[in-house]
Amino acid sequence: MRIFWRPFGFLRRLFKVESCSVTKSESLIPLAWTSQKLSKAPGIFLLDQRKRFSTMPEIERGQRDSELFSPPSDVRGMTTLDRTAFNKTVTIPVLKVRKEIVNKLMRSLKRAALQRPGIKRVIEDPEDEESRLIMLDPYKIFTNDSFEEAELSILKQLNVSPQISKYNLELTYENFKSEEILRAVLPEGQDVTSGFSRVGHIAHLNLRDHQLPFKYLIGQVMIDKNPGITLAVNKINNIDNTYRNFQMEVLYGEENMMTKVRENNYTYEFDFSKVYWNPRLSTEHSRITELLKPGDVLFDVFAGVGPFAIPAAKKNCTVFANDLNPESYKWLLHNCKLNKVDNKVKVFNLDGKDFLQGPVREELMQQLGPLSKERKHSVHIVMNLPAKAIEFLSAFKSLLDGQPCGRELLPIIHCYSFSKDANPAKDVQQQAEAVLGISLDPCSSVHLVRNVAPNKEMLCITFRIPAAILYKNQALDLENQEDPPPFKRQRTDKAFSEEKTTIA
Repeated sequence: MRIFWRPFGFLRRLFKVESCSVTKSESLIPLAWTSQKLSKAPGIFLLDQRKRFSTMPEIERGQRDSELFSPPSDVRGMTTLDRTAFNKTVTIPVLKVRKEIVNKLMRSLKRAALQRPGIKRVIEDPEDEESRLIMLDPYKIFTNDSFEEAELSILKQLNVSPQISKYNLELTYENFKSEEILRAVLPEGQDVTSGFSRVGHIAHLNLRDHQLPFKYLIGQVMIDKNPGITLAVNKINNIDNTYRNFQMEVLYGEENMMTKVRENNYTYEFDFSKVYWNPRLSTEHSRITELLKPGDVLFDVFAGVGPFAIPAAKKNCTVFANDLNPESYKWLLHNCKLNKVDNKVKVFNLDGKDFLQGPVREELMQQLGPLSKERKHSVHIVMNLPAKAIEFLSAFKSLLDGQPCGRELLPIIHCYSFSKDANPAKDVQQQAEAVLGISLDPCSSVHLVRNVAPNKEMLCITFRIPAAILYKNQALDLENQEDPPPFKRQRTDKAFSEEKTTIA
């Protein structure tokens, strides 16, 4: 008898049950839940009810746990995906009950019932249509003595015999998670890729050298195991070109780089092969947006397709967004219209330095001019180009003419950078100070954005640009200037270390 069913609405599982007789010698053998290939005949067996079956060493359980629900060992080294090679039979305990009491009983057998994702815990009894078989956890239930007192009590109350049978469960490729499949296939002891960046329908992987011989298989597995993913790609170079995009290799699926994503309730459309997009920066986009207040002015120097600019515009900020990449500029315009903020965002296609010394300078001259004392909103400048943004800080030197405005009205810079230093917060501050030629101790804070790679952090240094830097012919006198919150507080190395630990 074959039973087909569809858990979670999209995967198929196949089970096969046949009746077999049990010899006296079999009934006396302690149950060691076993696994075998599908060529072996599956079946249901009664178990001897002996207390000695109910105890097993913890180490042995752990070893068997990794074996029982793991793919067959002979898939190791597979480079061309053969889904049938993952077929396997495992033997687990089952409890026979009347079908009308299944729902009530399952509430009381949560501890004992099999919890394996993707496997149905209640199936039809092939020998009795009025009964059902409840699959039990093979590492908790060995005989009726393995049930807890409360469980035995409910079984007795519902007139259910605690007699345990064993059941041959057929596992197929679809029963295994992507991590389990790749761990079984890749060389033993090597890192397994089970995660990826999802960009709409695209799975973006960054494979390591030892994973490259298996890259096409990995791409297939990612698509198989993640509904909605139809294309898997691998990054094959670093982001080191002018336009901040990178070369990608298609691993599996229909090559379609045009994608649509939702982030923080905003929609973005773009060609992923031609622009920069990193879904792991979603939290950082939100963090900066939350710092802004309606009426504030935001200059986004390296805007990409708009993940900072569009949320800020939706918050009724005045936004100036720039990107050198013509494709990013095109999709930035498109996404502003898509999110209905095109009337609040002025878009530019300039080099970052030209943007700062052109449109930004002109707007700051107005924002910080004679009437600036009446201004109640803040000016923020976001520079999200971690590999090079700090170099662009030099564009602020002597940027403005005239008398400086009040310190509380000076623009707030959010500049991103990478660091491989043992003290990354201090390193990023020193990088910025070296470019500006001034100490930022009184007015800066450093925020850990994410861990990019082993010993490589992405950080954001935030500070109010000193008037002595921003205005021409200003004396360097910061010692007696008091910083208003939130920039008066300097994050300590200890605080940064604690934040890093929390995020990791």
